[in-house]
Order: sequence, then C-alpha cells, then structure tokens
Amino acid sequence: MMAGGAAQRYAKALFGLAQDERRHREIRAELARLRALFDGSRELSTALLTPMHPAAERKAALRALAARENVSPLVQNFLGFLVDQRRLIQFDSIVEAYDAFADQAEGMLTAQVTVASPLDDRRKDRLRRALSDRTGREVKLEIAVDPSLIGGAIAKIGDLVFDGSLRTQLSQLRANLTSS
Repeated sequence: MMAGGAAQRYAKALFGLAQDERRHREIRAELARLRALFDGSRELSTALLTPMHPAAERKAALRALAARENVSPLVQNFLGFLVDQRRLIQFDSIVEAYDAFADQAEGMLTAQVTVASPLDDRRKDRLRRALSDRTGREVKLEIAVDPSLIGGAIAKIGDLVFDGSLRTQLSQLRANLTSS
C-alpha cells in the first residue's frame, strides 16, 4: 500500500527529527512496536486511532501507553501532534512512509517478489541474498503469491525485473521451438 501525501509529509518530518538526533533506527523500532500493539488490539486501535473520543482523552491514553511501552519523548510528542492534527488515523500509512525513508537512508532496496507458492524462511533468505548479491545492496522482500506462475518467481526492484518464472521459461521455449 502506498502512503498518501499527508502521511508522506508527516513521516518525512518525523524522520528528519529522528535523523537530527541520530536515532532513526530506534524511532523505527518504536513505531513498529506501537503499530503491532494497535494491530493486536481492535479496542485499542479504535479508541486511539479514530476520533471517537475527545483529543484530551486520547492524548492521556497515549501518554500512559507510551510510558508503559518506554516510548521516547520524540515519538510521544509526535503522536500528540497527530491527535491534534486529526491524523492519528493515518498512523499505519505514516509508519509505512517512515520505513521507506529509513530504507532509503540505509541504502536498502525493496523487491516486489511474486512467487507461485508460499516460501519458507530458508527460501526467502536465499532469494534475498541472491537479489542482494545481484544489486550490490541490501534487499527487503515484499512477497505475493500468484499460482498462475506455475513455478519460480518474478522479482521487481525499481525498473529492474528478474523473471525466473516457469511460465516465462515455457513461453520462451515455445517461441524457440516455433522459430526453429
């Protein structure tokens, strides 16, 4: 999912502040932890992320949660600001955009990989390492399953496409056989 314009702006602002403190990795971890908490509790996410309750109540609940989860003052202030701006509902998109800024700063690429069947951890790691070796940079995988590939995988990193699908190999074989 692509983050919207407002989410991008808020994430960029937070990322800039985190970089100023040389803490963008720690802030990323805090955001991921909070996202997991919100995802893990429908009641918590409904109470905090949607503007059903007054801002003061949501900010107080966020402060209590932040204290319990040992969240930095930077993230606490950012969450309060999001409540004031009525943007906390976009928290997932903001975290996603922040992750993209952090990946870019760390030189990490994201590969959109389509596979014929789910991959186990060993195969994911092999694929990640192969793409990292091929690109010369660290690669993060975003994996989707498409049984129509029959076998193999297609990896897209920016404009670069690695097509190792059985469907494509069969098409190429058919083209070679018919042209001979």
